[in-house]
Amino acid sequence: MNAINEFYKITVELVRLLENSQAERDVKILQVEALMAQRETLIMEITPPYSQEEMEVGRKLIQVNARLEQVLQEEKVSIQKDIKALQIKKESSWKYANPYQNVSPDGMFYDKKK
Repeated sequence: MNAINEFYKITVELVRLLENSQAERDVKILQVEALMAQRETLIMEITPPYSQEEMEVGRKLIQVNARLEQVLQEEKVSIQKDIKALQIKKESSWKYANPYQNVSPDGMFYDKKK
């Protein structure tokens, strides 16, 4: 099969996986990494001159690739939000466990602002 057609199919599969997958995030990330590795090997095989059919697939591929970038960015933002929420939860849990950790020993309050 033509490398550009295979590249297009893998890209469409990646978009479908990221948009519709209800799988656990770790499993989805592993699947995305595997498909991206396949894309990386296929992109090396795509060389000019291109036939008319390959040019048409390339035009469709540009649109699908733009959607892939958008979906990957959304997934990245989602992961960043979860990491931030986990850090906040960890910090509040630590403050709850050690409420007097940052209290000055002489009982005075020191304003750190100048």
